[in-house]
Amino acid sequence: MDTWWAHSYYQYGGATLLISWIFWVIFSITLHELAHGWAAIWQGDDTPIRYQRMTMNPLVHMGGMSLIVFAVIGIAWGLMPTDPSKYRWRRQGRIIVAGAGPAMNILLALVCLTAASLWVVYGSQNQPLSKNVSVFLSTGGWLNIVLAMFNLLPIPPLDGSSILSGLSFKAYRFYQNPKVQTYGFLVLLAVFISGIGSFLFGFAMTLSNAYVNGLAALLP
Repeated sequence: MDTWWAHSYYQYGGATLLISWIFWVIFSITLHELAHGWAAIWQGDDTPIRYQRMTMNPLVHMGGMSLIVFAVIGIAWGLMPTDPSKYRWRRQGRIIVAGAGPAMNILLALVCLTAASLWVVYGSQNQPLSKNVSVFLSTGGWLNIVLAMFNLLPIPPLDGSSILSGLSFKAYRFYQNPKVQTYGFLVLLAVFISGIGSFLFGFAMTLSNAYVNGLAALLP
């Protein structure tokens, strides 16, 4: 199947790229959801604990359906149950809890890309090893940038809509409309069909390469 994403990734970047993609998608989504949980608990909501969701087990956060879709098309999602009515800061608490997920992705991206820069300058001179480590770290970097940007889109059920709900009462009422929440999934589909998704990937890769090369040039 030439069109299967895993086959395409293997043809383009070999086993290293394929393994890197699988690892970073699952690991990044898991930490993204845990960040929501940690923020919710800090806000006084014990829902993540009561539902036993504070675990590194990706099956708990992503669920069987998400993993099946990931196996088929290479895209997945996660979920962390929280109760906004229990947030210490009430509606404004949504900003903290929703923003924690993308913030975790940005942190992961910085760690990966900084490590990639250090590896370029101080890493092994063994060509296969050097290339494989660079691919692994770079993939973690640009993928997490994509996840952060994508989740910050103001489209329900993405985190961007919850952040706006915390910033504005008008936005909060707008996003609480069941029709808006239903149409949100259609808008997300349109995002991918329109090519915006491809733009995010391209921008993330360009930004990642600029960061790695720029930092590597500054290192002694």
